[in-house]
Formats: sequence, structure tokens, C-alpha cells
Amino acid sequence: MASPKAKVLVVGSGGIGTIAALNLELGGQVEVSSVLRSNYEIVNTNGFTIRSCEHGEIQNWRPSKAGWSLVLNTVPIMSDSAIDRQFDYIVCCTKNIPDVNPTVCDIIAPAVTPSHTSIVLIQNGLNIEKALFHRFPSNIVISGVSRIDAHEIAPGIIEQKQNDLLHIGPFQNPNLSDEEQRLAAQRFVAIYSAGGRTTCLYKPDTGFDRWSKLMYNASWNPICAIAGLDTGELQKMGRAMDTLVIPAMKEVLEVARAAGHQLPEDIVYKTIQSNPVEENIVPSMQIDLKKVVYQCIIGNFIEHENILGEIVREARNGRGDATPVLTVLYEITTVLQWRTRKKKGHL
Repeated sequence: MASPKAKVLVVGSGGIGTIAALNLELGGQVEVSSVLRSNYEIVNTNGFTIRSCEHGEIQNWRPSKAGWSLVLNTVPIMSDSAIDRQFDYIVCCTKNIPDVNPTVCDIIAPAVTPSHTSIVLIQNGLNIEKALFHRFPSNIVISGVSRIDAHEIAPGIIEQKQNDLLHIGPFQNPNLSDEEQRLAAQRFVAIYSAGGRTTCLYKPDTGFDRWSKLMYNASWNPICAIAGLDTGELQKMGRAMDTLVIPAMKEVLEVARAAGHQLPEDIVYKTIQSNPVEENIVPSMQIDLKKVVYQCIIGNFIEHENILGEIVREARNGRGDATPVLTVLYEITTVLQWRTRKKKGHL
């Protein structure tokens, strides 16, 4: 008898979340429901339009029915009695912004079944698991480090320009056994990979993976956002690379090593090489901030706390040397976040 399909709830269906839902469903081992926010009405009516380097062009796509609805505009409320509807995995693809309510914990809480649901955080930054360990002590929390160029370029229209590479590994919840956490992470790798269109790897050293990605996210991301220049333009300028980008990367490298993660010396060079001048890559923080500063409208919050703030706090707690460049970037992005909070009425 075939194994029952895993029930998966994807929270956040922008570029990364939509491609994740598509990959999960493609393998035939999952029933997917997606929670949508601003794009709900359009997708509920017309489905997603997906233009993907891995999947081609897909029209009118929606996740499969997982017991009640194709797409949802709110997180469903579970109960212990609804065993057939309990989610095996909740995949969080929203931005992780702990300084703005509702938090990730608040958003997913109604759908979490204690001791059953595994929570997969395909999100950026450090220490993002700690709040979930506190809120959901009996649940497995899994790290997802994604390297993909996928964005929602208009409501319901997803563009994927770079192949999906996803690293999965368990955060170590001290309340649970290592074995059950490992098995849950490995099962997710299997169901995500089953469609054969993506690369999803089991990587148990989640700290190493997250610090490695911070080489990009704590340097290119805030500097491009603040300057209003993409990665190609900064490289053409030249000076900014020597005074801001490379020093920021070296600070990340030193704090990571002090925290016990031996990133290779050439990671600075490789991080720069992965952003060719001619590709003019626009980091996500720049996209979010551009909506606030350059268009003078209320835009998106930025993920500065988990990306920059946590590194600065690690250094202040005795891990690594001083972080002058990262500290300045953190303070500037904190001011910009405050302005967005004010405009949105979150103060």
C-alpha cells in the first residue's frame, strides 16, 4: 500500500514560496495548501502565472486541494480532533521580521499540532529558531537555506531566473531526540526532491550554512538597499567594494569563526564572483526598501534584525572582533525600518 501523502502548508507565496509549493506538489508525495495575503484574490481567481528556468511557463497554477481549499487567505485553525487534517509540515517562506507583529510564531500558531507538525523555516538570518523552540517546545524546527532567484514581479506572476538550490537540516531542539529531528528533515528532503526538477540537499550543519549565506545577506543586501545601487553598479564604482562590501564580508567571516563555524578564506572572493557585474543583481532588501524610499509609498519591512542585528549582538557577546561596518549598516537599516513602521502605524 502506498504511503499517505504528507500534508504541507506553505505560508507566504511570493517567489520562493510559490516555487517551493510547486516543487513539493510535482513529486506527487504531498498535498499542498498555500496561505496567501496580498495576492489572494488574483490567485484564487486566476491562479499563478509562473515563468521558470526549471519548470518552463505555467499558466493558472494553484496548489492541490488539501482537504478544504486550493488557496487560503488565512492560516487554518487545527485541533487535536482533526487528525486527518493535521499538517505534517508548515513551510514558512515569509520574511522573518521579529520586530514587527504578528511574528512568525503568531502567524503559524493556529495550524501547529503539538508533537506532530514539523516547522520548516526557509528564511534568512541567525537564531531564528529560538522563538519557535520557546513557543512550540514539542515540535521539530527545520532550517531551510535557499539560493534561488525567484520573485513575484506582479501580483500572481512569479519569475524564477536561477535554479532552486535548497539546503535542509534540523535545528537542534533540546527537548527532542536527535534521531527524530534528523528523520523529519530527511523526509522533507525526499518529498521536496521527488519531482526531479530541483536540488534539495540534507545539510545537518545548519550554523555553517546560515553563516555562509550571511556573507551575501549582511553585505550586498543592506549596502545595495541603502545606496539604491545593484551589485553590478557597486562593482563598477569600485571604491564601495573596498570600503564597504569587502570589509562587511570580512567582519561576517571573523564573527562566524569566533562562533565556531570555520568558513573558508576564499568565501569572500566566491561571494563576489557569484554576483557577476553584467547581471546587475538587485538584492531583496533593495527591492523592499525601494518601495519605501524611492517611490515614496508605504512598502515592505526589511529583515535587518536577523541578518545584521544578530551578527552585531554575537560580536558584542564576545564572539569576534569589533564590527564597525556591520554596526553602521545595522543602525542605518534600523532607522529606515522605524520610518516604515511609522508609515504603517506599527509604532
